[in-house]
Amino acid sequence: MRAAGRAWARLRDDLAASDPGLLRLAAGLRTVGSVALTLVVLALLGTDVPHLVAGAITAMAASFAVQEKQRDRQAVTLALGLPVALASLTLGALLNSRVVLGDLVFVLVIFGAVYGRRFGDRGTALGLIAFQIYFVSLFVGATVPALPALYGVLCVAFLCSALVRFVVVPETPEGVLERLRQAFRARFAQLVSAQIELLDAGPDDVQKALEHVRGGTARLHETALLIQGRLEDGTSDPSVARLLQRRIADAEVTAERLGLLVLTARSPDQAGSTLTLHLAGAPLPSGGRLPVREEATDKLRRDLEALRLLVLRPVSGSRGTASAVLRNRLLGYREEENLPPASPAVRDVFRGVGEAARAVLGLRIALDGPQDETDDSPSTARSREELDAEDAAIAGAEEHEQRTSTLTGLDRPTTRTAVQVSVGSALAMVGGEFLSSQRWYWAVLTCWIVFVNTASTGEILVKGSRRVVGTVLGVCAGIVLAGLVGQHTWTAFGLVLFCLFAMFYTAPLSYTLMSFFVTAALGVLYTLLHTYSPSVLLLRVAETALGAACGVIAAAVVMPVRTARRTDELLVTVLERLGEVTDTAVGQLSGGDPADLLDRARELDRALSDLSAAVQPLTHPVTPLRNRRNTARYVLALLETCAYHARSLAATAELLPTHPSIAADPRLRRAGRRVVDNIAAIAARVAHLADEEAGGEFRVWTGPSIASLLGPDVGPRFGRVTDRVLRHLQRLDEAVVGLARPLDVRVVTPEGEPRAGARR
Repeated sequence: MRAAGRAWARLRDDLAASDPGLLRLAAGLRTVGSVALTLVVLALLGTDVPHLVAGAITAMAASFAVQEKQRDRQAVTLALGLPVALASLTLGALLNSRVVLGDLVFVLVIFGAVYGRRFGDRGTALGLIAFQIYFVSLFVGATVPALPALYGVLCVAFLCSALVRFVVVPETPEGVLERLRQAFRARFAQLVSAQIELLDAGPDDVQKALEHVRGGTARLHETALLIQGRLEDGTSDPSVARLLQRRIADAEVTAERLGLLVLTARSPDQAGSTLTLHLAGAPLPSGGRLPVREEATDKLRRDLEALRLLVLRPVSGSRGTASAVLRNRLLGYREEENLPPASPAVRDVFRGVGEAARAVLGLRIALDGPQDETDDSPSTARSREELDAEDAAIAGAEEHEQRTSTLTGLDRPTTRTAVQVSVGSALAMVGGEFLSSQRWYWAVLTCWIVFVNTASTGEILVKGSRRVVGTVLGVCAGIVLAGLVGQHTWTAFGLVLFCLFAMFYTAPLSYTLMSFFVTAALGVLYTLLHTYSPSVLLLRVAETALGAACGVIAAAVVMPVRTARRTDELLVTVLERLGEVTDTAVGQLSGGDPADLLDRARELDRALSDLSAAVQPLTHPVTPLRNRRNTARYVLALLETCAYHARSLAATAELLPTHPSIAADPRLRRAGRRVVDNIAAIAARVAHLADEEAGGEFRVWTGPSIASLLGPDVGPRFGRVTDRVLRHLQRLDEAVVGLARPLDVRVVTPEGEPRAGARR
């Protein structure tokens, strides 16, 4: 029984890590459950196959269109979606025989559906339902005499979708947040395992181990962002949400820092280790084994494994002497006298283990409540006191005024996208009619889809190419499945349900896979409608390629947003957020007024995530612009490095009121001014890239180290300022200066001369 319990726990942790919050699993089960229940109810009512297909597509649309987090808002949107669906179906049936007028109305429906995105999740959901149900009317050939029966099918589909959403596969903000917490623990543990692998890797395996650390760091960061987005809805007490935010941020920063310390211990190039951690494919400067005594290596390996167990162990398993000894040993590394004899770099790794253990303790207290303190060592007791002081500071803090922003620029992008989709859809209708007067709507559907969650011509091109590739592969699978299924109706519906689940489960991971499963399901559906033939599936490929091409043409010609312009705008946003976080953190560390640093750090993370998505056309493996691709990857890696050090400064500044070893130092403001000014200069340069003469107006200054700017009286431990703060500032300064060369900004020394190798 114990072995089975351990196996189940491992499976649960692996599943939680691979699918944070089980969001993909829940989406797949909810959609498949809605479709299956709809099919069962309609079959019991004696519905024919075309109406079964209409009900299945409607249930699918009603399930995936509603994306709001609160259950009451979901219910309202679903209730509003039914009359919208009935109206859209009625339009499709009334205009079934009026080709030109029907096409014009379809274009208007598309325009309204896209424009509705400006009204948030509800507008997006209602627009999606309107479009999808109009598509259903075309797919099943709805006519006016058939409307009463189709109305009944739509009502059944919406009711079944609501039943599955709220009863069979319920999803509450609190439940999602709890599952995300479990996923964070699992991914934290996986990252520590990857760090152990990097510690042990030989010359032949070190690059693979480094990639595992990079991937684990990125996945942990992704989960932290997901938790951040669910805190407000998942917790009723703002102070509890604030505490969880602090603990998640601490754990993320310490986990990333631990990986950096392990990497630094393996490489003599300590200054470049942060960039190596964030630049995909960058080799480790020292590929050999860890250059320390075997005894220290073994001890470090055991302690990293102990940290992994401490992360994963549930509260029920954390009581007892063994767990207390483990916790006390790791927290003891926060004290200098407890560090084992080793090289300075390896001793830093042990310190990192101690800080990570403290973050785990804080996270456990925040998530699971008070812990057993019976066997605490003095080091553990001091860590608890620090955490309690921080908790009290958070609970007693005055509510800060929410910063608001006016989204005045949203109207134009929404209108532009609506016009682009409408023009592209009109082109797809005309071209699709030439290919097939019966299946032209597949081209329109593809044109619609390639504009979803894209903002530039390059993004649309990449998404369209992935859809075409997935469709080609899906056609091959559809031909095979259609031949195997034949006319076995329920076997075919079972395969369709499997494809639907796979489609929604893989959608966030791979758009190509999602397109593959959609097309494979269509091959089976056509057998049910007695319209299957290999030529139909080949026509599907042609219509898909046409729709993607029409979308790209519309995006490139009608009010175009070039990829370069889009990425420059997002790059400016990232630099502005970076400068804001750095300036606020340095100001607080210098004795300034406290500010909401964690929220600002998350805004930086979100801006960087948006930029990473926008540069995909530039970093795609098949792009012909190889130099530009390498530059984009390098700039992203430098920005990831800057964001890491800015997050670390923000986390340290948040500890300032309560941490005994961190005190404000007014001299830091002068030292950090250079970093903030350099970030502002680069942002201004990027914002003025259209002006050929603008480059000479902006310059980045470099010079003495950050520590030397504090003054001549700085001692070995830098007085009241910790080594860590100065190291983060120094590395941030170096990374910002490193951004100057690829972004074509002049780098100047204090004497006023350009630095060697800098732009003149």
